[in-house]
Amino acid sequence: MKVLVVGGGGREHALAWKLKQSEGVSQVFVAPGNAGTARDAQLINLPITDKVALREWVQANGVGLTVVGPEAPLAAGVVDEFRAHGLAIFGPTQKAAQLESSKAFSKAFMQRHGIPTAEYQAFTDPVQAHAYVDAKGAPIVIKADGLAAGKGVVVAMSLAEAHEAIDFMLLDNTLGVAHNAGGARVVIEEFLEGEEASFIVLCDGKHALALATSQDHKRLLDADQGPNTGGMGAYSPAPVVTPEVHQRAMDEVILPTLRGMAADGIPYTGFLYAGLMITPDGRVKTLEFNCRLGDPETQPIMMRLQSNLAQVLLAATRTELDRVTLEWDPRVALGVVLAAAGYPMNPRKGDAITGLPADEGDRMVFHAGTTDANGAVITSGGRVLCATVLAATVADAQRSAYLLIDGIRFDGMQYRRDIGYRAL
Repeated sequence: MKVLVVGGGGREHALAWKLKQSEGVSQVFVAPGNAGTARDAQLINLPITDKVALREWVQANGVGLTVVGPEAPLAAGVVDEFRAHGLAIFGPTQKAAQLESSKAFSKAFMQRHGIPTAEYQAFTDPVQAHAYVDAKGAPIVIKADGLAAGKGVVVAMSLAEAHEAIDFMLLDNTLGVAHNAGGARVVIEEFLEGEEASFIVLCDGKHALALATSQDHKRLLDADQGPNTGGMGAYSPAPVVTPEVHQRAMDEVILPTLRGMAADGIPYTGFLYAGLMITPDGRVKTLEFNCRLGDPETQPIMMRLQSNLAQVLLAATRTELDRVTLEWDPRVALGVVLAAAGYPMNPRKGDAITGLPADEGDRMVFHAGTTDANGAVITSGGRVLCATVLAATVADAQRSAYLLIDGIRFDGMQYRRDIGYRAL
């Protein structure tokens, strides 16, 4: 069977890398891919991003399964386009993807269906938004209502920071948010105390199957300092997700979401990522939904997955996830993101990358913001690479990951030196 992965980031490189290992898969294409997928002789990059052109290419080339990585094609309706022509594709429809593409839709959905989340209000008027923040005080969370490539959330620890974020999102659009119909809007939420974890499941419209637990590090700098980013590293498993927390996440968040979407006439299929806040007393609240795998959580999760991913995802397209179990490597996987100069606000592009090690089974450098320039690998995005390893313990994985990074160089390269510290 031929498989297509839609996207060109680190998550898609990891998905393609795992899919090519699936028995029964003859070829994996990545559209558009990156320099990492281009370097892999078993993967083929496809320079197509338009959903109709992709669908026509899949029909012409007999592709048996398409897997969508990033949020933008989902929000643009690539799944609807493929399904309208009877093609097997794993991902949510455009309407279902509103769980991610509209924070306001997501919050209203959670409120309507009794899914635990933070108190909130949505605003289009900056004056009203500023007044609300003044009334509530800080810390407080400001979210852009639209796709912002993982950067549309500001955890404001002061009123000044909150007011600046409102102006960024409603007036300046400094973050480059893809606003929804009706223009700029922000969701302002109460600040929740606790520890964050990524809870990611596969959904087929009726059933949900949990992936291995994981935890990422959102802040740019060591000890969780500096601005929020799309994620500077991740590890799996996440000790904070105890068996009790896992059960609560399934019973109070995931299954009510599946039932609620079905009741609203929008059955949910695809990856579903619930960003959870686990309070000190073990309660679970939903910070956000993503309609895709997390990045950089995907890289460690795929390193640990031992099942045939292609067959699992095919089963999901047939509403047969209740027949599937997943096998996991018992070791720890840990990934450290190498980011470009100026990330997250103004990442620089075009810096040459040297010292990339050869790929190995237990040590992989997954590419994200890279491109091939006449044989040279150069930076083309904010998060450039994710050095990911498997090892017996978190401490061993940490050591191995930083050794893997040792020889890699590009101007302005920045990375955290404490990924996994919470699990040590």
